[in-house]
Amino acid sequence: MKQQAANIREGQEILLTIKRLGINGEGVGYYKRQVVFVPGALPEEVVEVKITNTHPKYSEGLVKKIKKASPHRVKPPCPVYDVCGGCQLQHLEYGQQLREKRDIVIQSLERHSRFNASNVDIRPTIGMENPWNYRNKNQFQVGTNDKQELIAGLYAANSHNLIDIENCMVQHEATNKVTRTVLGILKELGIPAYDTKKKSGIVKTVVTRVGFASDQVQVVIITISEKLPKKREIIEQINKHLPEVVSIVQNVNKENTPLVFGEKTIHLWGEEAIEEKLGDLSYELSARTFFQLNPVQTVKLYDEVKKAAKLKGYEKVVDAYCGVGTIGLWLADSCKEVRGMDVIPESIEDAIQNAKRHSMDNVRYEVGKAEDIMPKWTKEGFRPDIVVVDPPRSGLDKKLMDTILKTAPKRIVYVSCNPSTLAKDLEYMGKAYRPKYIQPVDMFPQTSHVECVVEIVKRV
Repeated sequence: MKQQAANIREGQEILLTIKRLGINGEGVGYYKRQVVFVPGALPEEVVEVKITNTHPKYSEGLVKKIKKASPHRVKPPCPVYDVCGGCQLQHLEYGQQLREKRDIVIQSLERHSRFNASNVDIRPTIGMENPWNYRNKNQFQVGTNDKQELIAGLYAANSHNLIDIENCMVQHEATNKVTRTVLGILKELGIPAYDTKKKSGIVKTVVTRVGFASDQVQVVIITISEKLPKKREIIEQINKHLPEVVSIVQNVNKENTPLVFGEKTIHLWGEEAIEEKLGDLSYELSARTFFQLNPVQTVKLYDEVKKAAKLKGYEKVVDAYCGVGTIGLWLADSCKEVRGMDVIPESIEDAIQNAKRHSMDNVRYEVGKAEDIMPKWTKEGFRPDIVVVDPPRSGLDKKLMDTILKTAPKRIVYVSCNPSTLAKDLEYMGKAYRPKYIQPVDMFPQTSHVECVVEIVKRV
């Protein structure tokens, strides 16, 4: 039997004043000292809420009526915003989104660490001039509607209901066009979507990625097995209708997991990678390699990394979770040596090629986990002055943090995509290191996500 939060029951209707935004973009209010999370509600609003779930420490509810609206509330321009799980903040004017994201960082620090806005400089969020059509990669699940027609889109929040999305307003226009055209080609050729319940069909996901600078597009068709009927016809139709596509790839993902990509990649046609440019640097991007999804903001993000690193020219730098080498190459002209590592072999291959392309001979890349490779380098006599980390949402591996603490670099630059795990990691390293400042960067406008660059220094 589920334990209910005190004073609140499921189905109950309450009047709530929203105090702030939660880390997932939901409104947060308090009813008889109990926290209530309300998706779609905004700070300063008074809302009638129906309680949908209760838990020992919090409850969840849905807005029935807005009694007093926030002065920052706007009408979402996307027609499927209310049902699609992709964006959370289109109903909040953009300038206020930036202020709320800084507040989310402050909340995370207060909840999970000894640090707060009084002992750390938490700067205003760096935003975008045009906070739309910024994503360079589109990963749409493929399924069928009630008429058994192929559709592609995202799952509604907390459900397996696939929402057909014709034009995603945060995606680059080229990825929208290519995705819809590829879906039409699969439909015309009778290539079925994979059905997880029936365990039948073929195509799971269509991924498109565009180089903002090159206008090149790559198409990745993700399938449940190596079987992909009518490959030649698919390639011919893509060539015919989409001249901007320079690379067509099949990826095989046999597992029933949230992970989009599987381990096996089959090159079908054209180039194996597309080109992208950030500042003066160009990069080769193959299908599975990680690359920041917002190239415009990535330049601002990496400039902030460089500021936080405070390079003088003599430093040895470790670029952990290096991907295709983007951050390391951004720093390489200002330091003595950069070493990077990543667990995806294709990423390291691309990183090596990217370094060669720019004639950078002071960089070195290896396949593997940072927590395994750094101790090996230390035994070889390599001791970094600066460690740059850009981990996944789960944060830093504790073994890696222990390695960093043992190696004792002068400075750590932490690029975070999750304020909660950032705060927990800062707390873990808090006896030896402290954050000097945190610079939030809005990499994903219209969503609740916020990226941060943190300069972390040794305690004196």
